[in-house]
Order: sequence, then C-alpha cells, then structure tokens
Amino acid sequence: MLIVGTTASRRYRTAIMGLGVAIPEKVVTNHDLARMVDTSHEWIVTRTGIVERRLAADAEAASDYAVVAARRALEKAGVEARELDLIIVATVTPDMPFPSTACLVQHALGAVGAAAFDLQAGCTGFLYALAVADQFIAGGRYSRVLVIGVELLSRITDWTDRNTCVLFGDAAGAAVVGPAEEGIMAVHLGADGSGSHLLYQPAGGSRLPASHRTVERRQHYIHMNGNEVFKFAVKVMTQASLAVIRKAGLSRQDVDLLIPHQANKRIIDASAKRLGLREDQVYVNIDRYGNTSSASVPVALYEAVEGGMVREGDIVLLVAFGAGLTWGSCVLRWGVQ
Repeated sequence: MLIVGTTASRRYRTAIMGLGVAIPEKVVTNHDLARMVDTSHEWIVTRTGIVERRLAADAEAASDYAVVAARRALEKAGVEARELDLIIVATVTPDMPFPSTACLVQHALGAVGAAAFDLQAGCTGFLYALAVADQFIAGGRYSRVLVIGVELLSRITDWTDRNTCVLFGDAAGAAVVGPAEEGIMAVHLGADGSGSHLLYQPAGGSRLPASHRTVERRQHYIHMNGNEVFKFAVKVMTQASLAVIRKAGLSRQDVDLLIPHQANKRIIDASAKRLGLREDQVYVNIDRYGNTSSASVPVALYEAVEGGMVREGDIVLLVAFGAGLTWGSCVLRWGVQ
C-alpha cells in the first residue's frame, strides 16, 4: 500500500519493527565432524572459532525456516501478514530454482497483498535486501516490508571436504521494517565479480546443468579458496564499515555495537581491532552456529537485542561480505520509531 499523504520530496527513515529467528534443533559438534573427516575440535576452534553448528532435518526446506522466523518477527512488530506490502528473501539455498522462496513464504503466511521476490548476494544477502527495503520505505512506496535471510547450507556442503564442511550451518532470521523518524542512517553496498571464482557452487545453473558428470565431480557443493576469501574479508569488512560510518556523518567512536557477519572469529577480531572497538562492543555467536550466510546478521542482531546489548538510541553497525564477491554495511539508530 502507499503511505497516505506522502510526497515525492518527503524522506522517511526505515526502522526495524520486529525481529524473529528459526534455528534447527539438531546440533553437530566439532567432535562429531572429527568422526567424519580428518579434523579435530582444536583445529576448528583455533582457525574459525566454531564449536558447533545447527543442521536442518532431511525433510525441511528453506521456506520452512523462513516462515517460522517471519511469523515471530511479525508478532514482535505487532503486524499482521495481510498488512505486508513486500517480502524479500535473501538466500543461496532456495527451495527450488523457481518459483521464488519469497512466494512460498507469502502463501504460507497468508500475505495475499504482498509482492514477493528472492535476492541473491551470498552472505551479504540480508544487507542487500535490507537496502532494497529501505528504498521502498524511504520513498513512501511501501509501509511494511518483511526481509528474510535464510540458508540451509547443509544442502550444498560437501561433507567429505574438511576445509569447508566445518564452517557452515543452517538458520533463518527475519525483520519487519517500516517508516519512522529515525532508523537506518546509511547503507553501503559493493561487489567485485573478478573474485567470483573464490567462493561458488559450480554446477546447477545454465553454465553446468545437472548431469551425471557434475554430480560425480561434486560440483553441486560449495567450493572455496579459503586463504583468498580470508584476506578479502579482513580488508573489506573494515573498509565497508568505515564507508558507511562516513555516509552516516558519524565517527568510529559513535558506534555502540557491531553486528558482523559470522564467518570466522579471526576475521571478526581483526575487523573490530581496526575499528577500535572493545570486545563488549562486538556481538559474536559463530561458536554456536557457524557460518549461516545470509541468516548470520539477522540472527546475531536478534540475539543481541533479546540479550539486552542494544538499547534505545544506540548506534548499531551491521556489516557482511559474501560470494560474488559482495560486501555491505548499514548504520542505524536503534528503537526510535
């Protein structure tokens, strides 16, 4: 729906009205993985900070978790599904190539009046989707947008590859956003397609359609050059953070809390150090969930809010990087609607 009484010149900020998450029950520890591949608990913790991760049951799909997270976010926001104008689902593991997972979520929620589409930007997906929602809200086009980051990375993880299978987990996080006097202050997005070969799933698209050959070559799983992605991430997480802080007219000292993409504890620590942030100014949950890609930031933000780490008026910085290669950051003032 259009916001009544808006004009083309009026600028709305976008506030997060409610958050929700959906986390699988099944826990897979490092010790469990050590019985599957040549690795150890100590090796994984030292290099990644991950202790355990959650995996979806065999019969479950991305939309199942997206719907649960969405319903919880709607309840927190006090918004009915029929009031939604738009649903954006960020994912690299949709239920199927088409229709979009967002359309499946729309139907399950009963959000009959909402437009719906998927967005794919790797682990940066939630921030890309939030930026798109911000444009619709700020321009006065829509008043209620549901943004979801959901991944079942277990479906595309090669459980025989010790370098990647230790990293990933499944989860969903959702946010209902709407217009407010304060909220999102600035967004920064970027991409560098020259690094697309560093983190990708080779087969399953038009380049390499599914065949006996692609299956035998294990090309439907995640392939990653870990060393190069690590170096890229440490650099771009800091650069994206500083860029969005400048766009918001703030300084590093104004940031109260950093919610980073949970890919690797060493990357998070390096970024926080470069930004001059204390340990208590950075939220970390990678030890419990691993890398959940586009679900990472909304799940971490939800837990920080529920845990009392975010107070009214706080300046919160969200930042992520992902396949593409992509990166994104967002600065918002929390809780002012």
